[in-house]
Amino acid sequence: MTQQTDKAKNILVLTPIFGTIVFVVLYVVATLLYPGGSQVDKNSIGFSWTNNYWCNLLNENAINGQHNPAKPIAMTGMFVLCLTLAFFWFLFPRHINLDRKLKLAIQISGTLAMTIAFFLFTNINHDLVTNLASIFGLIATVGTFIGLYKTKWFGLFAFGLLNILLVGLNNYVYYTKGLIIYLPVIQKISFATFLIWVCCIDIELYRREEKRQPITKVSFCPTGKK
Repeated sequence: MTQQTDKAKNILVLTPIFGTIVFVVLYVVATLLYPGGSQVDKNSIGFSWTNNYWCNLLNENAINGQHNPAKPIAMTGMFVLCLTLAFFWFLFPRHINLDRKLKLAIQISGTLAMTIAFFLFTNINHDLVTNLASIFGLIATVGTFIGLYKTKWFGLFAFGLLNILLVGLNNYVYYTKGLIIYLPVIQKISFATFLIWVCCIDIELYRREEKRQPITKVSFCPTGKK
């Protein structure tokens, strides 16, 4: 295997980061196309980063009743995100020293979670899709924590725990009367933190592979003799 092939494989490890960047770009474009309306003011103009949810961009009509031209862009972003995270959970176990069964569990559950999650915004039973995606996503996430701990990436392990705390905060705010008005902001922070966590893991995987890459020694003999 040539050094060029090794380099190409190493760059492939960074694919989830590229996917995340594409998703963020599509997200921003979708917010610019959103007509208006939020949980605070249904007649507001445009997308509010403090009052609108990501799912508002995926609806056929905006909250203000107008047709939502942001939907195709948002759906494309959703597809890219699901594909990105599915690829991440397929890739991660391949570069970490884990038991074969655990590797397969992470890869299969992560892929299933993201495949199911894409149907959240279709006519399929919302609760069923949410529960299935959450179960498989939990399996993949727990496997990721095990992998980080065994690899002794304790900083990333702790960062992951922060994500768990943010998920708990989301649930607390959602079910606490009077606090739900803050949920759009908390959700965006939680979402951004999770994606940053995934990208940081990805960078560490890349660095790990770069260190493993063998150095080809070239012998130079002016006389042509060994």
